[in-house]
Amino acid sequence: LEHDIPVYQPQKLRRKKAIAELQAWHPPIDLYIVAAFGQILPQAVLNIPAQGSINVHASLLPRWRGAAPIHAAIRAGDVEAGITIMLMDAGLDTGPMLSKRSLLIAPDETGQTLHDKLSQMGADLLIDTLPSYLAGDIQPQPQPEAGVTYAPQIEKEEGNIDWLQDAASIERLVRAFTPWPGTYTHFRNKQLKIHTGHLSEGEAPAGKVIAHEDGVAIGTGDGLYIPTEVQLAGKKRAHIADFINGYIDFVGTTLPDKA
Repeated sequence: LEHDIPVYQPQKLRRKKAIAELQAWHPPIDLYIVAAFGQILPQAVLNIPAQGSINVHASLLPRWRGAAPIHAAIRAGDVEAGITIMLMDAGLDTGPMLSKRSLLIAPDETGQTLHDKLSQMGADLLIDTLPSYLAGDIQPQPQPEAGVTYAPQIEKEEGNIDWLQDAASIERLVRAFTPWPGTYTHFRNKQLKIHTGHLSEGEAPAGKVIAHEDGVAIGTGDGLYIPTEVQLAGKKRAHIADFINGYIDFVGTTLPDKA
């Protein structure tokens, strides 16, 4: 707006009015660039730009097609993540690829940190790819049929920790869902958010809170999970040592602790 660039924000691109407004900008529009848009572009929209529609997708396609590839990569324990610049078609991230770039997922990677890294990587790769594509120097490559996986849109309820899962899966879930949608359990019939934590050797019944040299440990289906920062509903985020001081009966509780 500051530079007098038109900004149009239709709620649904499938509506006839939205398509008509996009068509009214043609032929000046040669190319669409889409990033984390959240809607599948209908064929009527894809047909408008002469050079096609390009998507900056936050995964190494064909792995993790769909709405939440960053969360999915961390949650699955992937070694690497990356960006794919692709030509869009009417499918869900099924179009041919123009370029890729990858990075290693750090052991302490969260949804936020990986998002920030891939945001910059995606911008850089787009700038590197566009001139060659528009000059006809890049031939789009079909995605391989092998290795296709999907990362559907996340629901908040998926952050509800199942302590019967193994500790490694829970630890990855907490990191993947930081900062959104967050992970939680229940204590005293209130939601208890788990902001950070790590793994530890040992065993305890699933959901059982036991004393540990790092404060407390929670039993899982396999191994122990050590929460380090938690937040009870209506309270501030707290280090686990401070939380235990305020809630001595936390040790010995079996989570989820719901009446």
